[in-house]
Order: sequence, then C-alpha cells, then structure tokens
Amino acid sequence: MIEPQHLARREVDLSIIIVNWNTREMLAHCLASVYGTAGGLEFEVFAVDNASTDGSVQMVRERFPQVHLIENSENVGFARANNQAIRLSQGRYVLLLNSDTKVYPGALGTMVQFMERHPRAGGCGPLLLNADGSLQVSCHPMLTPWREFWRLLFLERVSRRATYDISRWDLHTPREVEVIKGACLMLRWEVLDRVGLMDTRYFMYTEEMDLCYRLRRAGWGLYWVPEAQVVHYGEGSTRQVAETMYVQLYRSKMQFYRKTGGEAWARLFKALLVLAYLPRFLVTVTGAPFAPAMAVRARTYRRLLAELPMM
Repeated sequence: MIEPQHLARREVDLSIIIVNWNTREMLAHCLASVYGTAGGLEFEVFAVDNASTDGSVQMVRERFPQVHLIENSENVGFARANNQAIRLSQGRYVLLLNSDTKVYPGALGTMVQFMERHPRAGGCGPLLLNADGSLQVSCHPMLTPWREFWRLLFLERVSRRATYDISRWDLHTPREVEVIKGACLMLRWEVLDRVGLMDTRYFMYTEEMDLCYRLRRAGWGLYWVPEAQVVHYGEGSTRQVAETMYVQLYRSKMQFYRKTGGEAWARLFKALLVLAYLPRFLVTVTGAPFAPAMAVRARTYRRLLAELPMM
C-alpha cells in the first residue's frame, strides 16, 4: 500500500538512500563515490540493509560510520526499505540510489541545482552509463501493455514506441521525460509528502514507474539531466537470484497494469506475454540439448508461462 506521510523537517540539502542486499563490495564503492563527489552539499546518507549475509552491515559500520544504518531482520523488499529511510530523512531532496552505482564528480550538485532552478520539477535523474562508458537506458516512456508487446517483438528497431533514442539527444540539455530509472532518482520531498511514498505492494521492480506515474498525474514534471553522470553496473543484487527476479519483474508489471488500467489491462498483458514468450520457450527448449545457455532461458520462460495465470 501507499503509506501516509509524516516526513521529518527539512534540514539538509540532500538525503541519499541506498538499499542493499548482499552487495558488500559494490556498496562500499558506491558509498566511497558519494562521499568523494558530493562537493559542498549538506547531505546525509542512509543505508538500508535487507538482511544481507555477506558482511555488508559490518563493512558500513567499520568503513562508513557516518552513514545512518538501518538493519532489517528480513528482506522487506525495495519499496518498503526505501520508505523506512525516507521517513527519517531530513533533506529537501531525496535521492534513491542503487548500491551497484558509482557517482561521478559533480553529479549530485548538478541535480540539486537543477531542482532548485525548476520548481515545477518533481524529480530528475542523471545520464546513466554502463561500466564501459557506453550509454545506458536512463529513462523511458510510460509503459502500456501494447508498448511492452511492441518491445518484446523487437519492433523497437523499426519504430520506437517503448524507449527513447537517447543516443540522438543533446547530452548538454535537460529533457522532460515520463519515467526515470530507479537506479538513480532524485525527488523533491514536497512531492513525496503529497503523492505518497513507494507503494509497498511492489516487492521489487516497477515501484519507481508507479511513483513517476503518480507524480506526473499530480502535475509535476520529471527531467533527465545528462550533465549529471552515474555509472550503473546493473543487477548487483538480482543476478544472485536471476530466474526468480525475471519472473518477479513481470509480476510487478502485472500489478502496475492492474492498478492503472484495471483487470482488463491485466488480462490483456497476460495474453500478450503468452504470445511473446511461448515461441521463445519453444525455440530455447528445442536448442537446450545443444546449448547450456538456451537451457537456462528455457527454464526461465517455462516458469514465467507457468506462473502467469496466478499473477
């Protein structure tokens, strides 16, 4: 559910919130980049640990004692963990930051300055980069079942409906967009106070799209700010349970479509997923005896198709 708000008084520029689950070394590098690049900002950092077993908590205590550490006795999910820290935060702006990121010098200050200059901006995000420096998807249009289906059929190569062609955008000019990727998303605290925190019915994935949807419906703008740059290595936690998280992704998307378009959208999305994934499953299961990678994909697709009716 979307929890009621009781946000603390704003006393610093920025509250940075990092949710962690068994990404000890990535978290250490992420925190080092934050403290090494924040410049003259007044900021605070929260690390919310979802019952890691890799020594993450001890590492934070020993190497970053200034971090506000929240230790959960179980994995409560991404949305609920972020909400725990947001409720305690005192920043005029809140930055949701993945543990598998590295913040470039000036990025945090650039985003804060953008928000200061644009009072109608409810949130913004940076230019995300892959580890090799290439462009990563930083934002995208609000997804619908049909846009998802278009993407799954690889028709984005013909005409873009579900993605932006960021490679053609001016990398020095901010641009209003519909959804900012949750790997690095800065939000105005006033927005969270008005539209609510993350919907805790999402355990993992799509919670940021839900929040962006509510933000824009309330009349706020979302902006991509490319002069702020952040490396996102990707799947720091989810690769540990890749098959489960693949299915969870579609479970969360189903939840979003049911919430925003009703049961009709949910049924439509299920039907489109069957049309998209049944051929994939048949191809990979046929090739599985000859290629181990195809066997892994076949198992994942089988599980997704089997669980779809219960979503």
